[in-house]
Amino acid sequence: MSKKITIEPVTRVEGHGKVTIHLDDQNQVAQSRLHIVEFRGFERFVQGRPYWEAPVLVQRLCGICPVSHHLAAAKALDVIVGAGTGEGLTPTGEKMRRLMHYGQMFQSHALHFFHLVSPDLLFGYDADPAIRNVIGVAMKHKDLAVMGVMMRKYGQEVIRATAGKKIHGTGAIPGGINKHLTQEDKEFFQTGPDPMNIEKMIEWSQASVDFLKNYYKEHKAFIDEFAYFPSNHLSLVRKDGALDLYHGVLRAVDHEGNKILDDVDYQEYEKYIQEEVRSWSYMKFPYLKHLGKEKGWYRVGPLARLNTCDFIPSPMAQKEFEEFKSLTNGKPNNHCMHYHYARLIELLHSAEMMKDLLNDPDLMEGELTTKGAKIDRGVGVIEAPRGTLFHHYEINDKDQIVKANLIVSTTNNNEPMNKSVNFVANKMMNGQTEISEPMMNAVEVAIRAYDPCLSCATHALGKMPLDVSLYDAKDNLIDRKITQ
Repeated sequence: MSKKITIEPVTRVEGHGKVTIHLDDQNQVAQSRLHIVEFRGFERFVQGRPYWEAPVLVQRLCGICPVSHHLAAAKALDVIVGAGTGEGLTPTGEKMRRLMHYGQMFQSHALHFFHLVSPDLLFGYDADPAIRNVIGVAMKHKDLAVMGVMMRKYGQEVIRATAGKKIHGTGAIPGGINKHLTQEDKEFFQTGPDPMNIEKMIEWSQASVDFLKNYYKEHKAFIDEFAYFPSNHLSLVRKDGALDLYHGVLRAVDHEGNKILDDVDYQEYEKYIQEEVRSWSYMKFPYLKHLGKEKGWYRVGPLARLNTCDFIPSPMAQKEFEEFKSLTNGKPNNHCMHYHYARLIELLHSAEMMKDLLNDPDLMEGELTTKGAKIDRGVGVIEAPRGTLFHHYEINDKDQIVKANLIVSTTNNNEPMNKSVNFVANKMMNGQTEISEPMMNAVEVAIRAYDPCLSCATHALGKMPLDVSLYDAKDNLIDRKITQ
């Protein structure tokens, strides 16, 4: 008789999920799945609402990455109001949004690494759970804990200054932005008392990268072997191939680095990406149409972005990027644990970009918005902390939203997260008669590498059936109901 192991809830991630692992009568892993058991239906909620409400409404999906949804929705509505895509905004509109976005990337990456990931790295995935948490980090590694808290605080202050609030702001509007940066905020971010200034943030970002590089040298075998498998990778890149977290064209490469999506316009994403619905999860499974379901799935996020881009347009991060690429001789990096390395390089890049933007006079003056001839469809795509985020809206002649489709970062990573779970389950649990807490945490470590936001990712395409099955003590199905 098969055995079923359930890990619920998955911890140190945003949202609710569970993992089920089925063992056969030889105690070998027969099946493993990451189930998303939380449901949010924002694609339906926004229908019938005036289109200009979308940037404020949809960010209620999440309290961790609201800026990403705020900006992706605003970018889609830029198209609808005739402001173009990315380059069409006024200099002030685009640069204020970019500063907001880099603040979001900075605080989110700091939160994930220092609060959620560092306990596993510092103490080991098999350490006592009483110590393996952010409190344990604060007790044993005070300097790292302070860095994590203050870096996140700085990023949150940048969001406040650009979006109006730290969480669920209103700064981005269709066609631009609704405020300039104040002189007081500019001076604070540039030269505020230590550690709340941009020079300290850059110093700490570099120290974070150095910390992980040293960790990698000491734990190379673990990082290289843990949840390794080849995959495709997808992200935005700037038209010249540079890393661009705010705007660009869609590029995808295979595990060898061959382009399988060659810098296409994301307004036409539906030509290239299909979403599959499976019965056991509220999260969809996207894939590249021309490769099909079996071969077309891909990874997104920091690892994918460093695998798809040609260079990073900031000097310190570019130096680290070159060292990162040398680990795989310039080929794509397919090691799940290297998500953390890539994430910290992006942390450094975000700090460098904030410094450059804070020196730009366009933040303080200039036109805030622009518009042109209105159309009835717009797509906005942005690189959220967790990966490529799609927002697609269509409106009627009454300015009401009649269609909304969101493909969020964690949804894009759904298939690779499941493959990571399966990799670790097979490595850790095959042949075992007793399942220990460290074994189960190892599965969670693989999931946490993707920094999943499960709240964002749970929504339905049309109607999602809810399947409830009731089993007796001998694992026999005695009742099942499916709601449509």
